[in-house]
Amino acid sequence: MAINNVNNGLPKTPVDNTKISQQNQTQQSQQQATSNSASVAQAPRQDSVSLTQSAQQLNQVQKKGSEAPVNQEKVDRLKKAVSSGEYRVNPEVLANKIAKLEGEIFGRK
Repeated sequence: MAINNVNNGLPKTPVDNTKISQQNQTQQSQQQATSNSASVAQAPRQDSVSLTQSAQQLNQVQKKGSEAPVNQEKVDRLKKAVSSGEYRVNPEVLANKIAKLEGEIFGRK
């Protein structure tokens, strides 16, 4: 069986190797650009931490407590009184102060 009208009877055009190599180079550069952008998108993640508001407030209170001035003379005097057994605690005064502090913390008066 014969095939008629191949290329409509026109002569076959020669292959231009320079065009083919240019097309190959263009495709390779596009593939490299795609792989480079993919590698940037797949950069390793970094860990992060976020604190709740109450944890942030606690952190601020701790900082203020460590920065508060200390009367070292009074501390030394109390340590000496406790170690020698001379320091006496008044339970009623202590109970009242604890109740007052709890009221301030929990909003009760």
